[in-house]
Amino acid sequence: MFGDMMGMMGKLKETQQKVEATKKRLDTVLVDEKSQDGLLEITLTANREIKKINIDDNLLQDKEQLEEYLILTLNKAIKKATSVHETELAAVAKEGMPNIPGMDSFLK
Repeated sequence: MFGDMMGMMGKLKETQQKVEATKKRLDTVLVDEKSQDGLLEITLTANREIKKINIDDNLLQDKEQLEEYLILTLNKAIKKATSVHETELAAVAKEGMPNIPGMDSFLK
């Protein structure tokens, strides 16, 4: 019994280390998003840190339009980056979980 418990604790510690390594790796995974017409381009990391924003000169003429573009495109980029982030971390966590009947459906 204690051997199983120690094995599980070791596996959990290993999984925790893998999760931390994955979080660091996600700093290097870039997610790009563009406005529909391509006038605004945004690049984020999968950890949702903004790395680059390219604004077409035409958008600089209208403050309200630029603000609208930024809100829409940033929200789409954040949603995409969050999806990558959650998928990657869930895969690592699932890999490290002990084989407990019924847990597969819980983690989906």
